[in-house]
Amino acid sequence: MRALVCEEYGPAESLVIAEREVPELKPTEVRVLVRAAGLNFPDALVIAGKYQVKPPLPFIPGGECAGVVDAVGSAVENFKVGDRVIAMPGMSAFAEQVNVDQKLLVPMSDKLNFDQGAGFCITYATSLYALKQRAGLRAGETLVVLGAAGGVGVTAIQLGKAMGARVIACASSAEKLAFCKEVGADELIDYSSENLKDRLKELTDGKGADVIYDPVGGELTEQAYRSIAWGGRYLVIGFASGDIPKLPLNLPLLKAGDIMGIFWGAWAQRDPKGNLKNFAELSQMVDDGTLNPLTTEIYPFEQYAEAFAAITERRARGKVVLTLGQ
Repeated sequence: MRALVCEEYGPAESLVIAEREVPELKPTEVRVLVRAAGLNFPDALVIAGKYQVKPPLPFIPGGECAGVVDAVGSAVENFKVGDRVIAMPGMSAFAEQVNVDQKLLVPMSDKLNFDQGAGFCITYATSLYALKQRAGLRAGETLVVLGAAGGVGVTAIQLGKAMGARVIACASSAEKLAFCKEVGADELIDYSSENLKDRLKELTDGKGADVIYDPVGGELTEQAYRSIAWGGRYLVIGFASGDIPKLPLNLPLLKAGDIMGIFWGAWAQRDPKGNLKNFAELSQMVDDGTLNPLTTEIYPFEQYAEAFAAITERRARGKVVLTLGQ
């Protein structure tokens, strides 16, 4: 099979497409013929050797994909050959085939194509966990989304609206904000030309934001936190800016505010039943039309370097997906 292989830590240009043997199928595993794979910011960190998980070289990156079941292990009960599935292997998704434990598979809704399925898992699961389990977002509250045009940002807008919140999308250009408006954002802030703290105060009549969703970090963090409401919840999703901020701890004291770390993957391992329940909720949203997963950045497998650049240069609008064998 062809696979995207990381032979040395570095930028995407150091990756190579190479032939690899398909691993032997274990009793609880399912072999998936990959049709599309989702690309996420952590993938860029993994191949650079900068992520909290540092796999030994060489390895095949890629945490999520969608495809068709090609074979099942002797102990597999809930899947059969020919099923359309979404897989969360954590690694090795950027290949024509991947073996995945049955616990890391979910059936793919008939309303999703493979591109949508490949981009459905990590971003939507992260945002639902963040807004539901961590923040306890309630209808009528104000949700602020930083980096709102990116892969996780778009899902936060969609899920925030589905949960009844008023959503303020914040991004770095008029083009990105127009995209956020199409996705469903109620208000827009261009933090490349507007003062984030002042605009948030203005748009909330001085009250501040109930929940702030931050996948960006850097200099925006303190500006945003200074505009949080009393008892507000600040969700630390990631650091796409490349800078991990240091927040003065007098601010959460004065605001009686919470700072909540969001590590969906670790939570899913600790609470697999809760994670499956969330996926069932997301699937129901898709089936009833509440949620329409967007995949606006689609690249052929061979154009992996361009796909990674769309993420690392923060040009992507929505989810980035690599297509294989469609």
